[in-house]
Amino acid sequence: MTSRPSPRKQLARLRRHQVPAWWTDAKLGIFIHWTLAAVPAFAPRESEYKELLIEKQHDAFSLSPYVEWYENSLRFPGSPVANFHREHFGDAPYSSFAPIFEAGLASWDPEQWAAQFAGTGARYVVLVAKHHDGYCLWPSDVPNPHRPGWNSSRDIVGELADAVRAQGMRFGIYYSGGLDWTFCNTPMGSLGSLMAAVPQGDYPAYAEAQVRELIERYQPSVLWNDIAWPQRGPSLWKLFADYYEAVPDGVVNDRWMPYNAAFRLAKSSLGRSLIDRVIARQTEAAGGLVPPKPPYFDVRTPEYVTFPTIQRTPFECVRGMDHSFGYNAASTPEDFISRDDLLWLLADITAKGGNLLLNVGPRGRDAQIPDEQQERLAWLAGWSPTTARALQGTRPFAQPGTETPEGAPLRYATRGRAIYAILQHPGREATLTGVHASPTSTVTDSGGSPLDWRASDQGLVVQLGDRGMAAEPVVVVIHDGHARSGS
Repeated sequence: MTSRPSPRKQLARLRRHQVPAWWTDAKLGIFIHWTLAAVPAFAPRESEYKELLIEKQHDAFSLSPYVEWYENSLRFPGSPVANFHREHFGDAPYSSFAPIFEAGLASWDPEQWAAQFAGTGARYVVLVAKHHDGYCLWPSDVPNPHRPGWNSSRDIVGELADAVRAQGMRFGIYYSGGLDWTFCNTPMGSLGSLMAAVPQGDYPAYAEAQVRELIERYQPSVLWNDIAWPQRGPSLWKLFADYYEAVPDGVVNDRWMPYNAAFRLAKSSLGRSLIDRVIARQTEAAGGLVPPKPPYFDVRTPEYVTFPTIQRTPFECVRGMDHSFGYNAASTPEDFISRDDLLWLLADITAKGGNLLLNVGPRGRDAQIPDEQQERLAWLAGWSPTTARALQGTRPFAQPGTETPEGAPLRYATRGRAIYAILQHPGREATLTGVHASPTSTVTDSGGSPLDWRASDQGLVVQLGDRGMAAEPVVVVIHDGHARSGS
């Protein structure tokens, strides 16, 4: 009989796991937040989430711009969500949205969604299977002891998994392990109170059983947890080991902080205040939410923020198209990311060694992707033939790039002996300051057509002509080039 390895040895074995090439090559993934809160589809839009973390107010989360936090915001009398709910739904409970959501599934076409996502050039899709409200998008066999039947009758997870894989993409699952408001419905106004609300009692066993069920049924290529994990480390290391046995090329994110003394500290008002101050400083320094590193993870997941430099650790930037992940009907056109910013965000993240996990928030009443989000998926699809050649499968160059002497933003990536220079609105001529030519160098556009160029003291000067006037980023490919010394 073989003995089970000690927790320390099991953790050491996990750390030998390598992030698979399929994930590193992907560059673009699609996140889907589709919860019951997408039925009322309201959140205040005056504050960004990172601002609420920095303010250190005990009730800051009552102003959360994330629609999927509707049920928590509703628990604060006088909050924008509470006022909205009273006006439109009276004293109806949050659970009253479930039948409306279920009825809307009659209009859902998972194959159409998957085809649209594939058209953007995305290589993987991550679906929120259970968010903080505890509502499961699959018919779970693990009974919720506090709210029986709190799941969809239709197997949304399974149907979308099949549709996504049929389009040649990987399928991943998000699970809210740190919070479940059917187990703990205490209002959370700050991160300190959030940590205090991570359920114990019968919840850790429930969460583990559900995650194991999701792994067994759907074999997700990404296992994406949120907030924290309600069990201590040794139980989590065993869960990870079993996951990798089922999905050897799987990926886990960095939001699996095991339950520890800090969560117990959050039970006191002094502890919560201390946690809020620490998080505020960290958020301000990072320019946004960057989760703390747990003992084990594969990839980092900064939220609505990008890293300023090339990262050695694999990462994916996660964000919605506006200020929310879930669908917010109150969002205005100014709240959405612009075409320039979206396409450049993808180029910038790629140059620094990461992926963009861009969120889609469908409507809850009719299971449709809103027009504003469809438009942004179309922008990505329009640029997809270029990104497939210039971004997917690349690695960071010697430097990510800054801007050309002419003032155009510039980023680099590389694959094999090719260097890809990505430029935003470069004009008819651009100087690639990071690149040095060799006797065998050639320069082309992304389609392989030759471009005229010359060497200069500042780098390669490339003639782009009308190509440089395009609305989307322009890609220049340097074959057999090298990084300039000092670049």
